[in-house]
Amino acid sequence: MSLPPAPYVFSEQIGHLLRKAYQRHLAIFQQNVGDSQLTAVQFITLCALRDNGPSSLTELVALTAVDQATIRGIVERLKARELVTLGHDPQDKRKVIVHLSDSGLQAAEQTVPKAQTISELTLRNLNPGERVALTFLLRKMIEDPVE
Repeated sequence: MSLPPAPYVFSEQIGHLLRKAYQRHLAIFQQNVGDSQLTAVQFITLCALRDNGPSSLTELVALTAVDQATIRGIVERLKARELVTLGHDPQDKRKVIVHLSDSGLQAAEQTVPKAQTISELTLRNLNPGERVALTFLLRKMIEDPVE
């Protein structure tokens, strides 16, 4: 005789817990970033350009894990604030290349210390071992399985 399956409790599911943790992180980001107009995704886009140089929208999608439609809107908002400029690929005029402006580099660099504090606040309930374990497990979750 087998036991009945345990009830499905949505609030205990990994997707729900990850979403709640991410929502908490975003709230901490907005409270501590200093620039009320700069979102977390805009910041990582600036960092991706800082670290990788001028990039196509497709490259930004891969670097930031943001979908194509969303990255277009992010780039437009960053362009409106003059944090990025747009150009075209010399080999393929249809391809848009996003460049970090001097103002964008300055905004990224000014935000990095705040972002470090934001990460610390996000992880403040975890001891050093739990922080290492969480980072390890999250990286393991997002890896492509070897087939």
